[in-house]
Amino acid sequence: MASSIPTTREAVIIGGNRIPFSRAGKKYVRTSNQDMFTAALEGLVARFGLQGERLGEVVGGAVLKNSRDFNLIRESVLGSSLAPVTPAYDLQQACGTGLEAAIAVTNKIKLGQIESAVAGGTDTISDAPIAVGDRLRRALLQANHARSTGDRVKALLPVLSHPKWLAPETPDTGEPRTGLSMGEHQAITTAKWGITREAQDEIALKSHQNLYRAWEEGFFDDLVTPFRGLSRDDNVRGDTSAEKLAKLKPVFGKSLTGEDGAPQPATMTAGNSTPLTDGASAVLFGSRDWAEERNLPVLATFVDAETAGVDFVHGHEGLLMAPVAAVPRLLTRNGLTLEDIDFFEIHEAFAATVLTTLAAWEDADYCRDELGLSGAFGKVDRSKLNVNGSSLAAGHPFAATGGRILATAAKLVHARAAETGTPARALISVCAAGGLGVTALVESA
Repeated sequence: MASSIPTTREAVIIGGNRIPFSRAGKKYVRTSNQDMFTAALEGLVARFGLQGERLGEVVGGAVLKNSRDFNLIRESVLGSSLAPVTPAYDLQQACGTGLEAAIAVTNKIKLGQIESAVAGGTDTISDAPIAVGDRLRRALLQANHARSTGDRVKALLPVLSHPKWLAPETPDTGEPRTGLSMGEHQAITTAKWGITREAQDEIALKSHQNLYRAWEEGFFDDLVTPFRGLSRDDNVRGDTSAEKLAKLKPVFGKSLTGEDGAPQPATMTAGNSTPLTDGASAVLFGSRDWAEERNLPVLATFVDAETAGVDFVHGHEGLLMAPVAAVPRLLTRNGLTLEDIDFFEIHEAFAATVLTTLAAWEDADYCRDELGLSGAFGKVDRSKLNVNGSSLAAGHPFAATGGRILATAAKLVHARAAETGTPARALISVCAAGGLGVTALVESA
């Protein structure tokens, strides 16, 4: 008998919730990934009256996890008011984790495999795992497997002779294949594209001004649940200025040289780079029928998504340039151009990441040679870019950023469509470690 389940249908965005993002080492210093994701999830449950409900799936992850968090998202579900029979699993794609989780669950909704889902992510720098070196780890494992006290002592004796083995290993943002930090990789790309310090500071200033205004206007009132005494993101600076940003000293790219060996000006500062941050976010999805049966709002549809990777290892492309390749494929497949987009949500890993992305799409030679297009992909209208701020101001808890952006985009297109009576679209772009990029298209429902 042929199945009655449709092969494709809409996956709608019902709403989102996150906890305020906090700079590392501040409000969430004694808070785990599980604490934060459970809080974001529980806030979502409370907002939409899902207590005791069995959802189709909850999917999310964290970039930095302690070994105890091997089943992080499932444990968070068990700590929430959702029905304990709600399945869940962890997923990880560096900074693209939250958006990739959304792709995973919306595909299942579109295929009729599930009726509802939550996608999101969480990350903590304040409670990051600290590991031991390989030699100490092997000695400890050998001691653990030893069958006698003597064998255990024998396994551990080399440690006593090498006290340096006891030094802990803390996580960092270095790329395993190059040894360069993400900031140093971006500094190379920034110099290659000739992005100025002033242009980067302008992006940073706009991000803080837009996010501060959005908080003041109440935009985040139904997107954020207060947590651990924090009711707003504590990185946003409503009083920052171009003059204050201009005084900050460069922190990345300080040893770059040009082809002639001459020093390159360092332009990337702490002000135009995202701070290390703690936080969590979650977004509720469903079929339209599931949402309407429960009288839940339908803000937008999750239309499509595209991922990409670039070869940064051999220096052919910048580490954070993968979304540059993904977006043209995504829009072309949907018969759209940049001019058809009402809101651009481009993750501000660094201000220069946004600027190099825009510059690449405007460069006809690059688009022909690298993207296989007939000419320049197009120009982004800056008045549509990150209109309510982005990661430079809000902070960037790696796996939580996708959920933050997605919930913001869904609310923006819903409000614009209600205001104009015509459909509105948002393009989401998130770069990630490993030369990865995750992009998505949402449209008012």
